[in-house]
Amino acid sequence: MVGPASLYVGTLRHRRFTPVTHEFRYPVFMVLLDIDRIPDAMRASPFTSYNRWNWAAFHEADHFGDARRPLRARLVDDAAGQGITLPAGRITLLTHLRYLGYCFNPVSFFYCYDTDDRLVYVMAEVNNTFGGSHRYWLAPRATGGFRSASKKALYVSPFLGTDLAYTFGFNQPGAQLTAHIDVHGGPGRPGHEDERAGTRQGTVLDATLTLHERTWDAPTIARTLLRFPWMTAAVIAGIHWQAARLWWKGVAVVPRATPRGELTLDEREC
Repeated sequence: MVGPASLYVGTLRHRRFTPVTHEFRYPVFMVLLDIDRIPDAMRASPFTSYNRWNWAAFHEADHFGDARRPLRARLVDDAAGQGITLPAGRITLLTHLRYLGYCFNPVSFFYCYDTDDRLVYVMAEVNNTFGGSHRYWLAPRATGGFRSASKKALYVSPFLGTDLAYTFGFNQPGAQLTAHIDVHGGPGRPGHEDERAGTRQGTVLDATLTLHERTWDAPTIARTLLRFPWMTAAVIAGIHWQAARLWWKGVAVVPRATPRGELTLDEREC
């Protein structure tokens, strides 16, 4: 990423393997922001702004914590609550902006680097459509690139409970950016033949973002907004449309544990 931000354009693919097969793919775009330079980034175009209405805008209130505090300070405190010392390098945020006054981010990713520019942590900020949110702090395994696992701690889809786990996989954002999530169960749960590893993984569903970098400048922003005029509205519409399709296929709804879909405090695990 050169400068305070980059555009990323590509596709989101979801595949469900059980109890029915279900797959879809949508074109998407997202923004990768240097969290210490967001106001500068939002001055790149007359169609972008910081903390005020525009076609595309970044609002501090669209992310966790006290919107009056800098994102870096919020991240430092949130990491410390998990026993993590946040490295002192750059932090970038892959997210949706607020478009025409509306924002919904199913997941945003904070990429946290050390002073040698090594990717040390990724924080996944997951939101559901019921107003719930959870933050997963992820560190890479010792080998095999940036892959990390966590227990599922937030009710997201009405067709999945929380007795599942995630495996995340990331590359380091550059000309191409990929983020992959497997949702899988414990021993004895149905699975599928993993096309990458060639082994049976017990995966219930997976999701893959495959994005390509574009320059963050006024002409590219304008062209992208014309192609995707209301990205976050398309996201929420797609979520509800795919939920209706799953219901039509007979997939059972799993009740929520609490009004916001969160687990009680003693049940949470990062």
